[in-house]
Amino acid sequence: MGKEISRGTFSREEREQYRYKVRRCLDVFALMLDDFSFDADHPMTGLEIELNLIDADRQPAMRNAEVLAQMNDRYFQSELGRFNLELNVPPRLIAGEGLVRYGEFISNSLENANKHAKGFDTELVMIGILPTLTTDHTIHANLSETGRYRVLNEEILTVRGEQIGLDIRGVDHLRVRTDSIAPEAACTSLQFHLQVSPGEFANYWNASQVIASLQIAVGANSPYLFGHQLWSETRVALFEQATDTRPDELKAQGVRPRVWFGERWITSIFDLFEENVRYFPPLLSISDPEDPLQVLRAGGVPQLNELRLHNGTIYRWNRPVYDIMGGRPHLRVENRVLPAGPTVVDMMANAALYFGLVHIVAEDDRPLWTQMPFTVAEDNFHAASRRGITAPVWWPRLGEIRATRLLLDHLLPRAYEGLDRFGVEPELRDSLLGIIEARCLTERNGSSWQVEMVTGLEARGRTRQQALQEMLARYAELQRANEPVHTWPVEY
Repeated sequence: MGKEISRGTFSREEREQYRYKVRRCLDVFALMLDDFSFDADHPMTGLEIELNLIDADRQPAMRNAEVLAQMNDRYFQSELGRFNLELNVPPRLIAGEGLVRYGEFISNSLENANKHAKGFDTELVMIGILPTLTTDHTIHANLSETGRYRVLNEEILTVRGEQIGLDIRGVDHLRVRTDSIAPEAACTSLQFHLQVSPGEFANYWNASQVIASLQIAVGANSPYLFGHQLWSETRVALFEQATDTRPDELKAQGVRPRVWFGERWITSIFDLFEENVRYFPPLLSISDPEDPLQVLRAGGVPQLNELRLHNGTIYRWNRPVYDIMGGRPHLRVENRVLPAGPTVVDMMANAALYFGLVHIVAEDDRPLWTQMPFTVAEDNFHAASRRGITAPVWWPRLGEIRATRLLLDHLLPRAYEGLDRFGVEPELRDSLLGIIEARCLTERNGSSWQVEMVTGLEARGRTRQQALQEMLARYAELQRANEPVHTWPVEY
């Protein structure tokens, strides 16, 4: 989805050609999986962080184009809303002090970006949903000027044929109707990438699905949307609804949503790409002149651009990725479940938990997903999104158990072992997973801190909007100090 697209309103011929090319790419991908050499000798990892721009009043600042132009930094790019940026962190191995190097790069990049943002009276903040956002901010006019976002908006609204409705029940109840996908811009995430071989991919994707609920439980950071307290990780419900191309009739018929947990365990990465082609009509019908079969027969590496573009318009919480680097193709699991923030060190702790736990779970002799119905993994995911740090989950041989207790008693020791297998420095492993342990013991993550702050401010006479603004000001200050969120004081 990083490909630039300058126009929409595709012709019938363009749509037919694109659909043909997607299926041809899928056929070629199947051939490649049978006998092609994929790069998996030294599995790389990657990170992406979506960010918000705020002004001096802690309101969203619609200045991403100006800030990006001033920075001229190839690692930053625009995101859906004019108040969003994205930082693409260069991939690396996490062996040794790799996670430290990630943190240093992110901190230095944010410091440099904030120097430029200050010239426009703005600053960057990492948070799952910017709590001062209102429906007046998430309108079509505030979509980024980048062409692909506006084309995607047109196509989703055309396919849906009616307004998009948000209906989220949490502590409060939010009901909103909108004429664009702009509310999706409220969702800012932290995404992990893990390169795997074709033979290992199914195990790592299944393992990522199993542990997604635990990631959300300890990493939730999005309790507020449009002034309403909703889920601990409201970003999940918002993203699922804000890009839904289905009117009510298609939902009732069981048509799959484009933001999707999935519906089954897989045996190959091909299962996911084949589902994408079978279940989801194309949105962006941009065809490439490459004939992937000819390229493959000539000994080259097919780009499979149509298949990759189509895959980029289906928002699985764990997405399969085919990519090419240095002339060699590789496969990645893109883990998309977590919100951005609260701090760089918290995000590195979240990375340590994901990479350590997914590695050990994927390589179990008796995999967890063979002991758990897929629907239970999905139920766990949504329970954790609603309840966050206090969420119960169902686990094989244990039944219903608090996610924090499951981590403390059973899974954190396994995450330590997984990081050992990656070759992570023991002192760094202990420090980062110690942050996860402390969150479990204190029952404090970004979401619970935000709620406690706002509740206390409201009890002292602030309106909801005043409380959210004051909370965000303190949040941004503590974020800059880069101390883990479980240590943050609650001050009114």
